[in-house]
Amino acid sequence: MPRQPSLNTQILIGCLLGIAGGFWLAGAASAPLTANTLYGAKIIGNLFLDLLRMILVPLVFSSIVIGVANLRAHDQMHRVWTTTLIFFFATMGIAIVIGFGAAHLFRPGDGLHLAMFADATRDFQARQMPLPDYIAQFLRGLFQNPFKALANGDILAIVIVALFLGIALVVGGERYRNIRALIEELQELCLRIVGWIMRLAPFGLAALLLQLVATQDGGLLRSLGHFILVVTGTTLFHGIVVLPFILWLFTRMSPLHFFKGAREALVTAFVTSSSAATLPVTLRCTEQHLHVRKDIANFVVPLGATVNMDGTALYEAAAALFVARLAGIELDLASQMIVFFVAMLGAIGAPGIPSVGMLSMVLVLESVGLPTAAIAILLPIDRLLDTTRTAVNVEGDMIGSLIVQKLADRPT
Repeated sequence: MPRQPSLNTQILIGCLLGIAGGFWLAGAASAPLTANTLYGAKIIGNLFLDLLRMILVPLVFSSIVIGVANLRAHDQMHRVWTTTLIFFFATMGIAIVIGFGAAHLFRPGDGLHLAMFADATRDFQARQMPLPDYIAQFLRGLFQNPFKALANGDILAIVIVALFLGIALVVGGERYRNIRALIEELQELCLRIVGWIMRLAPFGLAALLLQLVATQDGGLLRSLGHFILVVTGTTLFHGIVVLPFILWLFTRMSPLHFFKGAREALVTAFVTSSSAATLPVTLRCTEQHLHVRKDIANFVVPLGATVNMDGTALYEAAAALFVARLAGIELDLASQMIVFFVAMLGAIGAPGIPSVGMLSMVLVLESVGLPTAAIAILLPIDRLLDTTRTAVNVEGDMIGSLIVQKLADRPT
């Protein structure tokens, strides 16, 4: 019996077929054939997106709760884990700002408005309001009845509820172990359902891409190439300049010495595009080559493989502005702050599987009302971009362990 291609291969084939079908349809002479095919593609594409939205809320809620609650196991290392979290969130914040800055400076997607996103543009414009009213509504929307937030899919309110619940589980310790186990099982159930949904990904993405290509010209491909160059160059800048400078600032370790010791882990991360798969190599490099104590490395590196996502946060920030321009929308400062907040917190406790990375992008787009159909544009190039950003994610974990060791050893 022939071996079935992997899901990534199936998605790639689906994307290629969708692009080829879109080009064929764009040149087809039969108007009824074109209209009927586009109608069928719209139904399939919308079904796939609706299934993703269906599982998004429970998965995000359970992942953030468990991600925060897992800190409970290390509460005896108060100084270590507080320093670790400050480093992780600070560097992710810097990465997001760099992603925003590059997207504003080089403006990928500028001047190309996709007709497929016209409805989203109208909905976005209808919700615009003066800044004071927007801020008041934003703050009011953060703290809601949790059942109402879950039912309505209010992403920011769900994130806030999940954070409070995770912190309560940390403080309560073993007293709430049954609730924690229940939420862990909810996360596992959600991941199982995500696996089922992802079997439809090749068909859903093919349908979405067929619509996009059939209704657009070559400008979309040029914009995608521009976006790939901007994101890759910016990610490399963060990994080669920003993170090594932060390391030198705190430890006086030279970048060349660091990269020599971290080389095996960075190459493995680049090839596998998985922080989780690279974890054994990362630990070995951190302990044996960079000489971080085992107790600190065994805490910082595994936690970083789940929480610390500099490259991913940078990509999601730049991608949000890219999608907004494709939809003919300019995100204001308040909307960009929401993207900043959601991109950072969306990384907490996110399991290390490719489909969750796509759901994280859907989460960011939904938080500011951008069209989630844009994942059809982003996913075909995601594997290419994932190589560099995963290497930067792993680099951040190793640099974090070196800085945490330096600061933890300082006398109080």
